[in-house]
Amino acid sequence: MEFLQQLINGLSLGSIYALIALGYTMVYGIVRLINFAHGDIYMVGAYIGYHVAKVIGPRFFPALFIAMVGAALLGVTIEKLAYRPLRNAPRIAALTTAIGVSIFLENAVRKWISPNFLAFPELMERKTYQIGEITFSNIQIIVPCVAAVLVLLLQYIVLKTKPGKAMRAVALDKDCARLMGIDVDRIISITFALGSSLAAAAGVLVGLAYPRIDPYMGVMAGLKAFVSAVLGGIGIIPGAALGGMMMGVAEVMAVHFTNSAFKDAVAFVILIIVLLVKPSGLLGKYVSEKV
Repeated sequence: MEFLQQLINGLSLGSIYALIALGYTMVYGIVRLINFAHGDIYMVGAYIGYHVAKVIGPRFFPALFIAMVGAALLGVTIEKLAYRPLRNAPRIAALTTAIGVSIFLENAVRKWISPNFLAFPELMERKTYQIGEITFSNIQIIVPCVAAVLVLLLQYIVLKTKPGKAMRAVALDKDCARLMGIDVDRIISITFALGSSLAAAAGVLVGLAYPRIDPYMGVMAGLKAFVSAVLGGIGIIPGAALGGMMMGVAEVMAVHFTNSAFKDAVAFVILIIVLLVKPSGLLGKYVSEKV
């Protein structure tokens, strides 16, 4: 029973990691960039949801929708201003820029909003249920359900729509896609918009489940989501979702059955094991590369 209780807790946390990991995996799949500013877009999404709830009242779906739209616009702006000029530069230049954007977002929120922790508004009434010895809340049901709907919607966009097919073509071969008439810059912007909006959804969900936000909340969450993407197979959407769920469950189990001091170490232990045993990730495949 104790295991099932922690499994429920882990799936709720893992849903949040999964949504953030999807942004990492999508951007990497298209432009081969590890966007280390992505965790801070998740943080900005949480702050947008916070201010929406303060202005229009504690309503979950309006806060979620506006946060996703705001983060999508932010992601597209960052891509156009910071990453696009470096598209043909060495990868280390884009990686360094991503770190710079991350630091800028953190300090902008510190200066213009608050450097302190803020209590996230209660977007819906919390109710507790009990089945036998297992106790769970309506929030622990809503968070994975919303995450699952968003993941399925993303899969539909990628597999069934014209922009999604264009995204897959660009991921395979940018030059060939451009010759076929695909606007590569537009597709990359759409990718950043989708990934950023999912990160913002995770920000609102974490405010719903763990009602406290701060300017540095995206640092560790972003790193864990990146490890989740690597665990599942970076560049593979189902892999990112699976990796996020496994990361959340592993973290909660480690805290409960061992020591809370290992909470953050779990992610990096998993990363080391994956890189040693199966560097391509659980759902990834080895690809030969010409040099």
